[in-house]
Amino acid sequence: MNYVRVVKAVVGAVLVLGDGGVRRGTDVLKALALGAKAVMVGRPVFYGLAARGETGARHVIEMLNKELELAMALCGCRSVAEVTRAHVQTEGDRIRALL
Repeated sequence: MNYVRVVKAVVGAVLVLGDGGVRRGTDVLKALALGAKAVMVGRPVFYGLAARGETGARHVIEMLNKELELAMALCGCRSVAEVTRAHVQTEGDRIRALL
């Protein structure tokens, strides 16, 4: 997920949507914190659908939502609007901190 570069490149001209690699609610939180305006979660939902039909798809969506809510609470965020870049640290951030 290299949303930071994309968000900087488009400079607000288009919305950045996260797609790919989302398996947990924490992945959603990271994508939002790095600048994505929304995150698509097709593959996990399709896996749930394949495993248990509509019930499985609903379960996956509910699970992702609960995981996102927990991750936001652990970061002190009461809403998605409160999630900011300060809530995540990338490898580049860690390297720059050492310099």
